[in-house]
Amino acid sequence: QVQVVESGGGLVQPGGSLSVSCATSRSIFDFYAMAWYRQAPGKQRELVATITDDNDATYAEFARGRFTIFRDVAMNAVHLRMDSLKPEDTAVYYCNLHSRADDVWGQGTQVTVSS
Repeated sequence: QVQVVESGGGLVQPGGSLSVSCATSRSIFDFYAMAWYRQAPGKQRELVATITDDNDATYAEFARGRFTIFRDVAMNAVHLRMDSLKPEDTAVYYCNLHSRADDVWGQGTQVTVSS
């Protein structure tokens, strides 16, 4: 069974930057797509960004131009770099990995944007 460990969340001031990471015990080449979702209190989980195994990245409208998703072959991980953060970006961020055999979720990491 694949293990997925998220890290990198925390508290950041508005306008600041933060990165979250999702490391897997399997090779990232097993996954044809890797994604980040987020869920704010009282709201539904929403897609933030997706990257395919040929590094084609797509973003939600709110993330475009501020967030960057990228794969890390050496670490078997997927990262989300977030810049120009806003209070409304506060949420628990989850990675979601898709292979032909399974669909795996991370445990979530809290990102809080506040002064």
